[in-house]
Amino acid sequence: PVGLCSVAPSLQGQGRERKSSLDLRREIISVGGLQYLIELRKKRRKRKEEKVAPEPEPEPEPEEIVGPVEEEAFLRAAVEGKIHVIEKFLGDGGSPDTCDEFHRTALHRASLEGHLGILEKLLDHGATVDFQDRLMSSPLHVATRTGRADIVEHLINTGVDVNSRDRVRDPRSSSWFPSRLGVPSLAPCAGSVLCALQEGDSALHDAVRLSRYKIIKMLILYGADMMAQNLAGKTPTDLVQLWQADTRQALETQEPGESEALV
Repeated sequence: PVGLCSVAPSLQGQGRERKSSLDLRREIISVGGLQYLIELRKKRRKRKEEKVAPEPEPEPEPEEIVGPVEEEAFLRAAVEGKIHVIEKFLGDGGSPDTCDEFHRTALHRASLEGHLGILEKLLDHGATVDFQDRLMSSPLHVATRTGRADIVEHLINTGVDVNSRDRVRDPRSSSWFPSRLGVPSLAPCAGSVLCALQEGDSALHDAVRLSRYKIIKMLILYGADMMAQNLAGKTPTDLVQLWQADTRQALETQEPGESEALV
């Protein structure tokens, strides 16, 4: 019949393909071929294990520090997370508000890097929670910009001013604060990201601009002023972009029970 004749060639072709594949496999697993495949598999497994191997842990910090801790070492420890250095400096009577030439304290630096333990230690020793650097940025501004929600929450619970403002440009003139404060490296920042983030903004302005959704909700819950205007006359809501629908919803609506949570 015509039907059988039309199918038979294709079946025969499939049979030849299967046979040739089997022959090819037999050639690979010939004398010495099987051992080669085993060695090849071992090499692949070894390379895979090397890729997923964890990085060596840093050397443990010495429990006891001999000699006084210099201010520079203290500030560097806040960045590197070396709490024993922090404890030694504070234990010897060092000020928790020690700062660098830009007035950035250890609290600013710990907030930047997310070292909650160091932040708690500094606050326990009386660090000023609203300390402002030369750009008038508080630790709350720093933690908000870097998305450190746990740091923001701790600062709020400590009593930080959620509506504090930073400032780069003097509204009475066209000069930039950094140049007037002797910080030439930051002087040519007009129009840059740095200046865009620091023109009389509150932490809520920063959180909205950078889409820190969790921090936005937290700041609103604890009384951040949603109508506060920066030097450009913009409120946090004015900074919401079209693609930030969830952010706009958080600013314009309050979920049931949120107001009771503040009581």
